[in-house]
Amino acid sequence: MVEFAAARDYDPSTAAELFDAARWEKSFASEPNGGNCVEVNLGVEGLVGVRDTKLPQSPVFVFHTGEWEAFLTAVKAGQFDLPN
Repeated sequence: MVEFAAARDYDPSTAAELFDAARWEKSFASEPNGGNCVEVNLGVEGLVGVRDTKLPQSPVFVFHTGEWEAFLTAVKAGQFDLPN
């Protein structure tokens, strides 16, 4: 099992240290100028890091793989779509 800081010790300002800096990836749909996108890091088994594409030094939010998969499923199902 992967060892990482307990939830109570989680600090988005220092969470980037959990991830390899070279493993950040932004969406293929991201605008060339950065746009309003996020990038993810799948470089740590069992964890997903998410940060603002425009601000590489921004806080990193860390999710367990199961949480991330549930989020992606909800996005694909339209759960977070804005009303027309």
